Amino acid sequence: MTPSPKTTAPVAARRSTLNAEEMRALIRAAKRYDVLFATLGLLALAIGILTLAALFTGMALDGIPRLNSEFFTNFPSRRAGQAGILSAWVGSLLVMTVTALIAVPVGIAGAIYLEEYARKNWVTDVIEINITNLAGVPSIVYGLLALGLFVYTFGLGQSILSAGLTLALLILPIVIVTTREALRAIPQHIREAAYGCGASQWQVVSHHLVPYGMPGILTGVIIGMARAIGETAPIITIGALTFIAFLPPAPFMGDPPAGLFDWAFSGFTVMPIQIFNWTSRPDPAFHQNAAAASFVLVFMTVGMNALAIWLRYRLRKNIKW
Repeated sequence: MTPSPKTTAPVAARRSTLNAEEMRALIRAAKRYDVLFATLGLLALAIGILTLAALFTGMALDGIPRLNSEFFTNFPSRRAGQAGILSAWVGSLLVMTVTALIAVPVGIAGAIYLEEYARKNWVTDVIEINITNLAGVPSIVYGLLALGLFVYTFGLGQSILSAGLTLALLILPIVIVTTREALRAIPQHIREAAYGCGASQWQVVSHHLVPYGMPGILTGVIIGMARAIGETAPIITIGALTFIAFLPPAPFMGDPPAGLFDWAFSGFTVMPIQIFNWTSRPDPAFHQNAAAASFVLVFMTVGMNALAIWLRYRLRKNIKW
């Protein structure tokens, strides 16, 4: 027998009611999972921030009393009260200068070539895979490579130039990957409009893609530089000095006058090595010096990131899509 419409209507109503109740139950369960996930995420974030804040506060309380003009203008000393970081922070600035002058233009140029000029074939695929893998290689491997290549093969010695080249190799994959991502994020219609107006490929890259992608490029550069300024293993591997009481020769200074680039072949030390040297000593006064130097290093890194954020904001403000 075929059920009459009067008997099927209540059944359909009950089914729709059950379906609606099931849907509401599913929504309530999903909301509970959302609240649980948000709570766990907030808890994890709070643990990380509070741990970092506690460590930074302890370091600041130990180190800030030691910060004075003599701490920045004195060389390292066997006496903790007279020791300073002059050679360390000058060496860090010079090494970072060499690193930036090498890694930034080479990394940006390589990313532009791979993204805009290179043909998509197995060769470029292999290059891209190797660049991605190099971004995760331990820093000590770069130090061993630089020791055999720059120090011994090219004869650059244990110098600022060798250290800058080593750290440039270390951050080069980061700069290339972030630059390519910044270029990929630019809408395709920007390229098409420029080509439609008769622009050449170089004009499209230099007048449109690089200016529009500069905020993302700067982010990658500063991330790489922030990693490089705190690296110790590759710098120790190529022979950075742990105790140094002189500065690299200033150009055209001294008797006889130094050359324009003589400082690049001078011995050096950097902030992480100086901190490691002080923390390895049993005297608590040197530990206070290490805390003060660590505070300065953190301040230098935060300053680099703040500069990058400011530049990125200014560049994004001036971009008109």
